[in-house]
Amino acid sequence: MRAMADAQWAFDAYEGIRDRLPRATFPVVSRQVDGLTSLIDEADVFLLDAFGVLNVGETAIPGAVPAVDALIAAGKQVMVVSNAAGYCKRVMLERYRRLGFRFGEGDVVSSRDVLLAALESWPAMHWGLMAARAHGHEGIEHIDGSFLEGDPAAYERAEGFLFFGSGEWSEDRQNLLESALIARKRPVLVGNPDLVAPRETGLSKEPGHFAHRLRDTTGVEPQFFGKPFANIFDYARARFPGIPGERILMVGDTLHTDILGGAAAGFRTALVTGYGALVGLAPDSAIERSGIRPDFVLHLV
Repeated sequence: MRAMADAQWAFDAYEGIRDRLPRATFPVVSRQVDGLTSLIDEADVFLLDAFGVLNVGETAIPGAVPAVDALIAAGKQVMVVSNAAGYCKRVMLERYRRLGFRFGEGDVVSSRDVLLAALESWPAMHWGLMAARAHGHEGIEHIDGSFLEGDPAAYERAEGFLFFGSGEWSEDRQNLLESALIARKRPVLVGNPDLVAPRETGLSKEPGHFAHRLRDTTGVEPQFFGKPFANIFDYARARFPGIPGERILMVGDTLHTDILGGAAAGFRTALVTGYGALVGLAPDSAIERSGIRPDFVLHLV
């Protein structure tokens, strides 16, 4: 069963690791707008977070599908930029199509893509996998790896660890991993830096949460792939050569990943409220406390 959290816990947890996140500069004030289509003239490229912007769990956010369709009809380039590393591209696309979105394979960039690209330069080794068996090895068949479950031998045998998704992770597995890394330091590569993700029942704790705990308990420095870190924004931006950063808009629900990361990449940013990571908090207060200020605050109700 997934470990769950609330918005205040998540905000405090992100603030607690702020010194591990990128630095950025922000606008002095944010412009308040209603609906994604209000921003059509503000950018040529729209980078959209998934959870909290397009969907919450397996449910589309009301108005998201027609808003994306309107951007595309206006000639805008639209790309999903997601930290959902637990799913292969086929599963992601099937979910979007089921929800009514018409994204093609080239319209979706995930932190999983970025991690797999980075792995191409690593030497061959046997990896321990934080991943759900539900999707097996689809998309990662070329990786020599074993699922991390209840057998301590799998943790001992691994030469490094890859974090894709925490849907089946547990405190028992976390304890086994911490013990293994204390006994012998090994690399930890994290394909989802998120601490939490919006689900129908609340905020689930994601691989980033468990990776930062590892750092605190074992001293091992995880390598992160995905928002807010530069690697995913560089990966996405390569699809849009020649477009200046001020004409690229990162739209997301999380101050410490979408907005901070987008600003650090030199993009403009829009914070979605009404769904996602800030539900239950006053967005203006969260912005003031964190100092992470988007160019736009986008109200969805």
